[in-house]
Amino acid sequence: MFGKFPSKVAIHNARYLAHLSTNPSYSPSLPTQAQIVIAGAGVVANSVAYHLVQNGWNDIVVLEQNKIGSGTSTFGSGTLGLLKPTAHRNLIWYSIKLYHELQQKGYDLQLKQCGSINLAQTKDRLIALRRRMAYNIPTGLYCELVSGQKLQDLHPYIRTDDLEGAVWVPEDAVINPKLICEVLATLAQQGGAKYLENTAVNRILTKNKTVYAVETDQGNIFCDYFVNCAGMWARELGLQCNPQVNIPAYPAQHFYATTGRLVQGIDDTIPIVRDYDAHTYARQYEDGFMVGWFELEAKPAYEDSKVPRDWTRHVVKDTNHFRPLWEKGVHRIPMLKTCTNPDWTNSPDNFTPDGRWILGECSEVKNYYVACGMNGNSLQGAGGIGKAVADWIIEGKPKQDLLPFNVQRFLNVHNSRPYLQQRTKEVVGRHYSVLYPFQCEYKYARKLRCSPLYSVLETKGAVFGIKMAYERALYFDSTYKKGDKKPEMPPGTFFKPKFFDFMKEEYLACREGVGIIDMSSFSKIELKSGGSEVVRYLQKLCSNDIDIPVGGIVHTGMQNERGGYENDCMLVRKHDNCFFMVSPTSQQTRIFDWVSRNLPANSTIDLNDVTSMYTVINVVGPKASALLSELSNNDMKFAPFSYKKFNVGYASDVIVMSFTHTGEPGYCLYVPSEYALHVYYKLMRVGRDYGVRDVGTMTQRFMRIERFIPFWAEELNSFTTPFESGNSYNVRLDKKENFIGKSALQKQKDEGITKQLLLLHLNDIDPDVDIWPWGGEPLYRNNEFVGTVTSAGYGFAAEKMICLGYIRRPKSSEDKIVNAEYVLSKDAKYEIDIAGHRFSATPYFHAPIIGSSNTEARTYRPTAVKYSSNISQ
Repeated sequence: MFGKFPSKVAIHNARYLAHLSTNPSYSPSLPTQAQIVIAGAGVVANSVAYHLVQNGWNDIVVLEQNKIGSGTSTFGSGTLGLLKPTAHRNLIWYSIKLYHELQQKGYDLQLKQCGSINLAQTKDRLIALRRRMAYNIPTGLYCELVSGQKLQDLHPYIRTDDLEGAVWVPEDAVINPKLICEVLATLAQQGGAKYLENTAVNRILTKNKTVYAVETDQGNIFCDYFVNCAGMWARELGLQCNPQVNIPAYPAQHFYATTGRLVQGIDDTIPIVRDYDAHTYARQYEDGFMVGWFELEAKPAYEDSKVPRDWTRHVVKDTNHFRPLWEKGVHRIPMLKTCTNPDWTNSPDNFTPDGRWILGECSEVKNYYVACGMNGNSLQGAGGIGKAVADWIIEGKPKQDLLPFNVQRFLNVHNSRPYLQQRTKEVVGRHYSVLYPFQCEYKYARKLRCSPLYSVLETKGAVFGIKMAYERALYFDSTYKKGDKKPEMPPGTFFKPKFFDFMKEEYLACREGVGIIDMSSFSKIELKSGGSEVVRYLQKLCSNDIDIPVGGIVHTGMQNERGGYENDCMLVRKHDNCFFMVSPTSQQTRIFDWVSRNLPANSTIDLNDVTSMYTVINVVGPKASALLSELSNNDMKFAPFSYKKFNVGYASDVIVMSFTHTGEPGYCLYVPSEYALHVYYKLMRVGRDYGVRDVGTMTQRFMRIERFIPFWAEELNSFTTPFESGNSYNVRLDKKENFIGKSALQKQKDEGITKQLLLLHLNDIDPDVDIWPWGGEPLYRNNEFVGTVTSAGYGFAAEKMICLGYIRRPKSSEDKIVNAEYVLSKDAKYEIDIAGHRFSATPYFHAPIIGSSNTEARTYRPTAVKYSSNISQ
């Protein structure tokens, strides 16, 4: 893929310095006006500036508090790795392509396609690598399993006798971080961007929550857009704004060492080594090696102060911390023993609470963009990130799926320094850890957001996980006895989880008696106005008809102009001009921002986040109605998808909604939080005669999958339409006037869709023996790759492994439309690849009917038709 070029580093650097001294766009004078101001001049900032000028935007000012590249982006390994989740890999792939093109044009970046070998010391690590291979290969990445002599041939200096295997990725590469940083800055300036060094940004000035100027230590610059690429200083700069912008990224100490000459004339195509189980990487460097670590227990940098401007003078070199890391490298590359005094560097870098980049427009201030949190390797995704952010600014929306990296995935609670310092300790090491799906919970920075039921559920044997910093009971250990050590998540596995039997007990309670699930973490927003404005507003936002009678509940999507989902929610009509909206936990910040930004000019609509005001108790099962009737002295048989207020026990004004999130019969209780413990104890005490049991969200998850109830954050995103997802029940194209996204949806309905969300039953898998699907697995139709599993679980009623996933036509097909004839063709054979082994699967458009334990068979089809006389059945 990459060619080799003679070294021209010295020539390039001389030309670069000469360019800075003669280029009129590089000037010490501070302009008073610019279209875009970028803070920072590291590789990410320079990539954003470069891609903006490539698109014709040249009224750009880049401000750097020191010198270009003086942050940490010119330090580090210079490694480029593609064996990643798809969203990451796509941006990294673009980066490699860009760097290659620049080198082809004569810029010496010291780019070498040396490939990488990704090592597995354990069987579980090998499974993890095989799972990555499974979803990377059909989407274009060449990689192969290697061992024994082939592995030794690829890298003659590594020890292989303790390995289970390895994955060879020939397209991985190395590059000089300093050179790519300089070249992007040079090209941005040639395109018209103005760089000012030794100019610090003090704060961002706003009006009506919109950027209008940047205050520097040299004066103010009026601007339309601001991009925070300040690296380690990004979080602190975000706080220098009114309102404050939350950018949860914090620097951790980050170590690498170079050996100097070990082998004269060492082959510079020796592949990168990633020894994940030792949390170590190594690459050829000059005539020796560079060795670095993503250690299991890291240390936050600058714990007692802000990140200093002269950061290199304040880094700590802790020999006691470094030596054990070095020994791991020596174990894998025995030659390192001959290096008695390695030159080691502590180069702090920004890490985020979940280990993913932070990109996009913030929710607090309009036209304030962020690109930071590179998690130990700034240049790896810098090319793709720069293009993605530039496109986002130019288009006003992202041109690709950036939801995993959106800055709006956080709350302000994630931004506190003590929280970040604690989380940073483990987030570094998770980059190289085996992350068992849904079984690898964080141990630091916990118990931050807890429902009033947390403490009592803890005494009942709850094992907790977190979502949006909210503690949620995943399942309950029924063997736990008072006085025992609190149960913890058992060691992870890719096979049947060790808590499976506890989930089965919980499922049976929901099917035969009553299950109690604490679902308080859902985001909740109240919307109201003095007149009917809120109704007109929601009709424009929602694809379903929300003008339902007071007391009704409607399940609806909120689409963007492309017809894709921005929100999948429940709307409860409390009064004529007041609605209560329930949305996914992980979208609390993003959804509030979406509905806020779509308010009409001079609106009288009041939006209020009331997430913490209510404790939500899901009462699920065939005996739920009888239990609540006894507790409330009321007949609980009211219409589905409606609500009433009841007294439950002694608690008044409990909102009882006639639906569940599991597909089973039952109710959702929205309890004012001060009544939560009372209502819970009453439910459990009276519920003894009804077979009541605590149920966790993991069991609820499996129940949803079996019922084909999608998860918004996994199955639906802003590039997915309701018709593509198979959930057209909440779209009323024929009955509604114009709403956002209607024209795009109408076009899809008229012309057909190009992908379809399906439910698939796996036929020949043994859940007790085989590796489970967990999400991300590729789907094949007649041996051609057609899609990806989005979520998976075990169907207790069907007694089968069940997956949800999208399918498209294969690339080889001229016809791109996906319809029932294509999906259900008798000639179609479906398979799901789980870690390199394919299992046959049967597709369904709707979940097969599951028999009820006490009444007739039922399926879950949320709709508003019962409450709107003008909607046809």
